[in-house]
Amino acid sequence: MPNFHHAMDALGSRMGVVLTSTIVRLVVAAILGGVIGLERQLKHKPAGLRTNIFICFGAAMFTVLSDQLAGSLGGDHTRVAAQIIPGIGFIGAGSILHARGSVVGLTTAATLFVVASIGMATGGGLYITAVFATIVILLALAVLGKMEQRFALKSMLVTYEVTGASAEGVLVEANRVLDEVHSTMQNVRVAGTPGHTRVLFNVDGPHEDHEQLNILLHQSTVFSTVASLGAVEHE
Repeated sequence: MPNFHHAMDALGSRMGVVLTSTIVRLVVAAILGGVIGLERQLKHKPAGLRTNIFICFGAAMFTVLSDQLAGSLGGDHTRVAAQIIPGIGFIGAGSILHARGSVVGLTTAATLFVVASIGMATGGGLYITAVFATIVILLALAVLGKMEQRFALKSMLVTYEVTGASAEGVLVEANRVLDEVHSTMQNVRVAGTPGHTRVLFNVDGPHEDHEQLNILLHQSTVFSTVASLGAVEHE
């Protein structure tokens, strides 16, 4: 009996250590995913606080399960964890949208991919690696994002509306102006009545190209009105 009680106490102590270690890893994963998710949430990105927490927590959970299930049932310790990468690939593909003839969401997909790796590192007990990766990602999102805005490096998809007397004249003039800034029209829509035509089109390019294009469109005598209806920044 003393040996039995001793064995039970040892088993309980070991289970307590394992449980405590697991909880700490999951909590750290949730915190690190939340830090990155908060930055994304404050910038109004599609994958925000909850998404990043869930992905980081889930990756850590699967990593822990992969090790513990293999330890108790036998098998490859990395089998379950190895499936995290293709799983995140599907989620990342879903975050990449084809909007108005252009692709957006690449940064969101890449961020989710890295957040999953942070979760895996935390689930494996590599806390320093996970924290370092989190700091690097936050610096890249904050500093590089500001540099892109400061130097107008980000490409934008802008919707323009021009009106004129005839559809043919408006389209020919619009193409002539776009040739000057080495751009082309995307997703062209034409509507109107005899004597008055309204043309909507998208143009993809950097901020400085759009500024020049706006000036040239307003300088044209063919258009009755020129308006910019909105812009979508590429991530």
